[in-house]
Amino acid sequence: MIDLLKIARTESDGGNLFEEISSLYDKADIKPSGYPDAVVWQGGNHGDIKPVAHSLTDAYALLGTIAAIDILGLPFYAVPMWSQFRHDTKLEALAWFGNIPATSIKWSTAGDAYVNDESGNKVVVMGKSGNAHLRTQAGVYCNVRPYGPITVVRSMPCLPYSQNKSKFTVDDSGIVHSEMNTPGVQMAYANRLFLKLVNDSGAIGRVATKPTQAMEDGINAGLHSWLIKDTKFEVGRKYAVDPYEEHKESIEKIIKLLPSDFKDGMENWSGRIEQHIADTNYGLLIWDLINKENTIVLSTDLDGDRLTDLLADISDPLRSYSGLVAKKLGKDINTGELWEDMGYTTGNGRDMTSVMHRMDGPPIHEQTLGSADAMLLRLLDGDEWVGGTKQPYDPRIHFVLIRDAYIDANPDNKDLAVWLDNALNKFDEIYSGERPGFLEGYKSLKQAITPWGK
Repeated sequence: MIDLLKIARTESDGGNLFEEISSLYDKADIKPSGYPDAVVWQGGNHGDIKPVAHSLTDAYALLGTIAAIDILGLPFYAVPMWSQFRHDTKLEALAWFGNIPATSIKWSTAGDAYVNDESGNKVVVMGKSGNAHLRTQAGVYCNVRPYGPITVVRSMPCLPYSQNKSKFTVDDSGIVHSEMNTPGVQMAYANRLFLKLVNDSGAIGRVATKPTQAMEDGINAGLHSWLIKDTKFEVGRKYAVDPYEEHKESIEKIIKLLPSDFKDGMENWSGRIEQHIADTNYGLLIWDLINKENTIVLSTDLDGDRLTDLLADISDPLRSYSGLVAKKLGKDINTGELWEDMGYTTGNGRDMTSVMHRMDGPPIHEQTLGSADAMLLRLLDGDEWVGGTKQPYDPRIHFVLIRDAYIDANPDNKDLAVWLDNALNKFDEIYSGERPGFLEGYKSLKQAITPWGK
């Protein structure tokens, strides 16, 4: 058993967390390309399956990961990335993790955190949560966020800010430049992934750009227009002006930078595409959600964030409204059960997954743990229940995320998929009913789950 409480106290007291955690694991047999001095650990039972790389960040994102990987015994790599370590390495630790050649899991915790500077003074952590820096270092071009029937493909880091034509250019390196710098190559990759998902799933494809107003979105829509030429996609709602023709000279600069086989095989891709002005998508997606319409949405980073917030937030109001209607009709109903009985699967957004795709290398599974620091303080204070007013931390998301990542890394391994499902079922048996305290749950899971490879 790992002394998880000691690790939590070490982090909270500003002790030597690096020393504490490095004693748990071996030095890894791999290094990220270009970073010979990177710190990478490994553990679990290596051999018959591809490992997954974990970011060891802060609070329960750190503690929950250490507990879960100890319980499961799956082969893994791990990179130290908690806020103090990120700060001490001047964010280079993010580049280590971003360039690990393995399917990875990245935890996002609170962006604002105090750390110690070189003189021991308290300062705000460099780079906040480090997400933007990590995505740049890792070559991330989009993240994919499925929730219920709707999947948002969020092109990163494509920010459609500029409305100033005089400041707008595309240079020979493919950077779409205005007040912001948007890598056009990443736009092309995100567009292609969007079309592949539409082709593979049979879902409706909705394009959420604003080429009539934002200059970067004119390029984004133009790349989309170029990509669907000579394919079998049907376009319903169409932009009045073909943005490829409008911005042809600029778009050709980006096309020259793409691999020569970038469109190979796309001539047989098909599906239904609707080209919307971004603003209309919010209302449409609510109707898609209500009608259970399978939908893939292509968005920029800016609108993509708003779209996924909408998906995360909309179900609770819809459930609440259904209760008001029922009450008006003289019915007393459990709106959660009604929602489930009607075949809806969205909750309150905390279970929304996110997968970041890299131009080179396997994807990074991403999850946000918003109140992890506050919850950890309850454990350290010795009362996770806060006098019966709170529930202890629920580590299920760690097991769900690990399951997704290992299946992603080992898609043809049926035995692994069955084993992971069984492990999750055992977790649910232990955590059904009254939720155990975090340390008690860790002990029970250790006893119930036989580690992989044992």
